[in-house]
Amino acid sequence: MSGTEAGLVDAVGTRHSPARREARIVSLVPSITELVCDLGLAAQLVGRTGFCVHPREVVRRIPKVGGTKDVDLDKLRTLRATHVILNVDENREEDARAIAGFVPELIVTHPLAPPDNLALYRLIGGIFGRQDRAEALCGEFEAAYAALQSAARRFPPERVLYLIWKDPWMTVSRDTYVSRMLALVKWETVPAQCSARYPEIQLDSGVLDGADPVLLASEPYPFRERHIAELRSDRLLAQKRTALIDGEMTAWYGSRAIRGLGYLRRFRERLGRSAG
Repeated sequence: MSGTEAGLVDAVGTRHSPARREARIVSLVPSITELVCDLGLAAQLVGRTGFCVHPREVVRRIPKVGGTKDVDLDKLRTLRATHVILNVDENREEDARAIAGFVPELIVTHPLAPPDNLALYRLIGGIFGRQDRAEALCGEFEAAYAALQSAARRFPPERVLYLIWKDPWMTVSRDTYVSRMLALVKWETVPAQCSARYPEIQLDSGVLDGADPVLLASEPYPFRERHIAELRSDRLLAQKRTALIDGEMTAWYGSRAIRGLGYLRRFRERLGRSAG
């Protein structure tokens, strides 16, 4: 077994062999659909979810097979995929089991921290013969990561509430990719401890005391400026820095994470200047 093949192990321990040139790929993960295209594999991408929207001009021509949580198995079956890419958080285990019944290769991903992108690039690039492009992405990521680490030395530590849903309010635990991304700019998410990775919360003093800023992510819930105005009318939130943040830049791994690192640095600097 070559060194390359030895490293082609996915998040559930499945070892993958290099794919044939005629491989037919379906991605059920929006950020990885973008990565597949950035690795130069768009011509082999035969299916995607409705949430796979980047790169727009490429994916608009690729058939949709439902959403991340409601995959249309009948449509997927007609695409004769050889490989389906899934994610532990974004796709349902029961769908994965069903897909395994008619697709030869399931590639399961589960990045939990920004540096996990390096292994992700090499896994997808290695399986589909794009090792050189994967290594180029690794170099770009490492440069952006180093630049962010250098800039972050100037940032004071802060506690931040990062909202991802409304009715009920939901946030991220520290055991998530998003929280570890924010930690790169010295933002610690609250609550500090919770049993769920994406817990429901109440916007009360127990959560809000000491948390500033409050960030509203653009996805999965489409927070807008009117939601900022609503929160600022609340007595507990009136004096806090409250801002919209691009959820794709903080929550998407894959190739977008490279841009996300630079975005997060600039966002932290800008929000710091606007304090008060």
